[in-house]
Amino acid sequence: MPKTQFAIEMGMGTDLTGEDQTKAACRAVFDALHRNSLTIGPAFGFPRDAMLVDIRVGVPDPGAVDTARVAAEAPYGTVTVAAVKGGARLPSRDKHVVVANAIISVSFDVEIAR
Repeated sequence: MPKTQFAIEMGMGTDLTGEDQTKAACRAVFDALHRNSLTIGPAFGFPRDAMLVDIRVGVPDPGAVDTARVAAEAPYGTVTVAAVKGGARLPSRDKHVVVANAIISVSFDVEIAR
């Protein structure tokens, strides 16, 4: 069956003191996922575990992101994570603030009648 996108959520997260790319990424995913409760799947008769959750998180240093920790922010579904160049690294007193941006796409494998 074809993968059909049902929802997109966006979020932002920061690490203010530790310059931790993963912490900022996890906070961005948490922010995106907790804006609402995704009831679209059950409304169409799909179990939540059937969700295909694609997470793309932009951070200044994508190689420093623990994608398994980021994936663990999603409470259910089959999760994939891609860390890409983005976000921001902003100067602050004696360290830098790391800003991450997340886009989360929720899809299901469905057959669409034409």
